[in-house]
Amino acid sequence: MKLLFTGASGFLGNNVRPLLEEVYDVVTMGLLPQDDYVVNIAKEIPKLRERYDIVLHAAGKAHFVPKTEVERQVFFDVNLQGTKNLCTALEQGGVPRVFIFISTVAVYGCDFGENITEEHPLNGVTPYAMSKRLAEEYLQKWCYKHNVILGIIRPSLIAGPYPPGNLGSMIQGIRSGKYLSIAGSQARKSVLMVQDIAKLVPLLVEKGGIYNVCDSHQPTFRELETIICKQLNKNLPLSIPYWVAKSMALIGDCLGKKAPINSLKLMKITRSLTFSNEKVIRELGWKSTNVLENFRIE
Repeated sequence: MKLLFTGASGFLGNNVRPLLEEVYDVVTMGLLPQDDYVVNIAKEIPKLRERYDIVLHAAGKAHFVPKTEVERQVFFDVNLQGTKNLCTALEQGGVPRVFIFISTVAVYGCDFGENITEEHPLNGVTPYAMSKRLAEEYLQKWCYKHNVILGIIRPSLIAGPYPPGNLGSMIQGIRSGKYLSIAGSQARKSVLMVQDIAKLVPLLVEKGGIYNVCDSHQPTFRELETIICKQLNKNLPLSIPYWVAKSMALIGDCLGKKAPINSLKLMKITRSLTFSNEKVIRELGWKSTNVLENFRIE
């Protein structure tokens, strides 16, 4: 089967594409010269040369905190309008049998909580969360109208070589010696090995559905710190008491955005945020890869 893969040149795509190519005839769409379709779907409607059986839509804007209204709008241009433009192109070139969308657990809007399920309200208020939620809603209507099987993947923190986002920041902090552990780093976070997304595609092709995806083991920050330090040949970072971190966070609240830590960051670091993968295991028979055994930082 022919699979159209948007965003195939990013972190997720670079790790997932080789695995998909073992199963599908993969055609890529993105912004780099090596893509089969070089197009900015946020600004234009692609012209497809053929019909595809499966679309895996991973192109999106993430891992960025907007400071202006213009920067906020970029999330909606890429994540929502880009999705609409892609669907218009598919209407013109032939609708696929299956559409798989890479969304995010950020749509729930949770800073903390344990075993959050797909039934949780979509309360995310960041531009990233809102644009992904609106894209999900648009795709549900579009796929229903065109009789397309829709799979929506909501990944947690994604691990793999040279990861972006918070995990990448943790690695860089430990590498540079500027990382501090807080209160023993006992908070737990859901993490997903990036290659597990490739394992999901054949399962979603048959059924579709909306699923949280993460490892069944929810590692603590300390467990993640330990495997990163081992690979970097570094000592475990110093752990400071919570009251010291709280004092630093209160000062950070006064200093503004330039502060290394504030009360919001402290809460995210010291409170668990985990998601349930029971639905994807139960309905699709999916099995997660153990992050602590398989995470290689580079």
